[in-house]
Amino acid sequence: MKFRKNIVRVGGIIGVMALTACASNEPIGRTQVGAAVGAVTGAILGHQIDDDRGRLIGAAVGAIAGAAVGNYMDEQQAALEEQLRQEREAEAIEVTRVANDTLRLNVNSEVSFAVNSALISAEFYNSLNKVSGVLGDYAQTVVHVIGHTDSTGPDTYNQKLSEERANNVRRYLVSQGITDGRVVAEGRGERSPVANNNTEAGRSQNRRVEILLKTIVKGRESQAFKVPTG
Repeated sequence: MKFRKNIVRVGGIIGVMALTACASNEPIGRTQVGAAVGAVTGAILGHQIDDDRGRLIGAAVGAIAGAAVGNYMDEQQAALEEQLRQEREAEAIEVTRVANDTLRLNVNSEVSFAVNSALISAEFYNSLNKVSGVLGDYAQTVVHVIGHTDSTGPDTYNQKLSEERANNVRRYLVSQGITDGRVVAEGRGERSPVANNNTEAGRSQNRRVEILLKTIVKGRESQAFKVPTG
């Protein structure tokens, strides 16, 4: 009965898409239908329909076809830039496209964690709420949270601290409704500096968290779950 109910729901969604296209005098394309069918079918097979919000959730919602990746990424990036407008203007968070299927959110250390602490700052919670709100609407995205530190202190301490920071961000995103299987955390300690550790300004830049968003692309789904090396 549940599977049959969800089949009816698929038809309803496709029907709504068709009516919307008619109302706007814009023909619905094969790519739009294919994306909708793939997403809804994947959600049904994975039992990932959220009845409370009517939103498709979970990593099983189906991959994006190659031709539709660019549009998917453009819309996701625009949504993030809009939601994080205040943070971007304050240079607290930077949103960049690093590949056709990957976005990077660089988070300023001053708004994410205190020095030598893995506790998420109060200001950063607000930004994470905005990010999770957008990610809830883009279920074909895998989230990689990568923690970094400066070179002050022992390497083993820095590695552990970076892992704790990444895991705390991961846990918070999951608590906000992002499916557990979509979020991957990794700590890189002091191994990937972006500035000179010999200056305070440089060390501040190196104490950071990156959030990389990788699209699940049809035919190479496993690539989305591999931790980025850059």
